[in-house]
Amino acid sequence: MCGRFAMDEKTNELIEEFVLQGNDFRDWQPSFSIAPTDVIPIIRERADRETGEVRRAVEPAVWNFHPPFLTDAKRPQFNARMEALATNGLWKSAFAGSRCIVPMRGYYEWTTVELDGKEVKIPHFLHGPGRMLAAAGIATAHKVDGAWEVSAAIVTREARDASGEVHDRMPAFLEPGAYDRWLSPEKLVDDAQKQELLSLLEHVSTGVAATVTGFEVDRRVNNSRTVDPSDPSLIEPLAP
Repeated sequence: MCGRFAMDEKTNELIEEFVLQGNDFRDWQPSFSIAPTDVIPIIRERADRETGEVRRAVEPAVWNFHPPFLTDAKRPQFNARMEALATNGLWKSAFAGSRCIVPMRGYYEWTTVELDGKEVKIPHFLHGPGRMLAAAGIATAHKVDGAWEVSAAIVTREARDASGEVHDRMPAFLEPGAYDRWLSPEKLVDDAQKQELLSLLEHVSTGVAATVTGFEVDRRVNNSRTVDPSDPSLIEPLAP
């Protein structure tokens, strides 16, 4: 799964990385501790209703997938299993026509160990070789107090390599060559198109997974309510 992540790049860096036409999400502040229900930057493509021109932009979204038909959510819906994207009623419509990228520096997972007779959660920071990872995501929108609110979930897959040593699930990450296909707003209309895209995601995310490594970080990141999300030392490895 992916229950917390870090994204310390600014809007300008996102525009540069993903070749965007701009959407000035200038309220975004880099964070080293992003939790479910927080507002995050996502990358989306949408076609202009009048001209048909497709525009790629960075936009704010709540990390808690909430389609209009979901009236009673007992817990945040922040991860979408890749294996169920095309069939689960919660995800399948967004997978067919409203996909996005969730950029991140890396993400946290926890292992449990026994110290002095007590179970303690040890946080690990998992990351790629570069400055940014591009997690596959799905987006939707519903009205809140009369205004449209975009929300998103991160697609997860069976973990491999370093991620698998910590947790059995991990985000499904994209390579740059797959950005255009994943972000295309053209709706997937049949099972063949859906399976083709799932196969692409399986292939590229397996390749990226092989590059993911991790290390232990300070346990103060365990409490998302009290930790300072602007503190870059949260993702520093513990001294040996």
